[in-house]
Amino acid sequence: MPHLATEFVVGVTDAYLSQAQPLHTRYDESVQRNMEHQPLIARVLGDAYITLRLARLTVDEAIDAQCRVKVVVLEGAKEVEVEGEGVGVVDAIFASLLNRYGREYASLKTLALAGFSVSANIESKRGQSGVDAAGTIVIDVCNSEGNRFSFSDTSRSVTSSTARAVLSVVEYFINSERAFIMLDKARRDAIDRNRDDLVTRYTAEMAELVESTSYTDVIQSIRARL
Repeated sequence: MPHLATEFVVGVTDAYLSQAQPLHTRYDESVQRNMEHQPLIARVLGDAYITLRLARLTVDEAIDAQCRVKVVVLEGAKEVEVEGEGVGVVDAIFASLLNRYGREYASLKTLALAGFSVSANIESKRGQSGVDAAGTIVIDVCNSEGNRFSFSDTSRSVTSSTARAVLSVVEYFINSERAFIMLDKARRDAIDRNRDDLVTRYTAEMAELVESTSYTDVIQSIRARL
């Protein structure tokens, strides 16, 4: 799997960071993330948190051939159409999202697929055959440090759930990268103002959040200063 990069410039104030609220209500309950650092990411970014939702998905796949997809993504309220191809649906969807976000968020290109599984909840079936039962897609990825993250989605469409799970991967790492950079800006501002209390706070939060980032030149240079 590939990766993403962006020039993220924002003015950071202590008040902004302290008053920002977690955005738990923005998450689709059917999509389960590795939530260990999610509250911190949401608090740091506040209203600047980027949400990605699946609006439409078109898949064109021939047997033993490349898979092509067209994905319409909701970035907040804005519809964006992306296209990509790859070996199978997961690869093609990820490639399509890289075409949109890869130049801006370089960390996405360092992610590696570590696991993919499909399971069915037969008890949820509506018809006698059971082929309409809800299925759960689980996608595991590793960042550049080898830390493993799990993302899943449950619905009656395996293809749609796969797309939503991949979107969750991209959303999580985009926002973790942006939150890490924002904290660094706040930390440097606190150093300039001799606010040792805030320097300590931001340094501790960055040390926690770095586990959820992946390698980029920008991230690496920031980590070297910690």
